[in-house]
Amino acid sequence: MACIVGGFGETLTATEETQKICDQVKPQVEERTSKIYVEFRAVKYRLQIVAGENFLVKVHIGGVNYIHLFVFRALPCNGGGVELSGVQQHKTKDDPLEPFNN
Repeated sequence: MACIVGGFGETLTATEETQKICDQVKPQVEERTSKIYVEFRAVKYRLQIVAGENFLVKVHIGGVNYIHLFVFRALPCNGGGVELSGVQQHKTKDDPLEPFNN
C-alpha cells in the first residue's frame, strides 16, 4: 500500500477491510444524512497515516449515486476504534476522492 506519512496516498480499489470500516460507520452516516441505505458498498479509497489512519472512501449507494466518507481509525494501542469524521453527498462514480471537512 503506497502511502506518504502525513499525506493521502493514491486512490485504490476498496478491499474487504475498507468495507468493514464502512459497515462500522454506516449507522453514523445514516444518522448524519437522515437516510437509510440499502446498498452501501465501498468501491475506492485513499489512506493517510497520522496518529492512526484517515480513510477517504467512495461508497456506492445505488443507481448512479455515491457518497464520500472521511473516517478515522485509531491505532490498536489506542483501542483501534473507528469514527466518522465527515460525509459528502451527491457524488458520482467519477468524482475524485479529495480531503474535505464537515
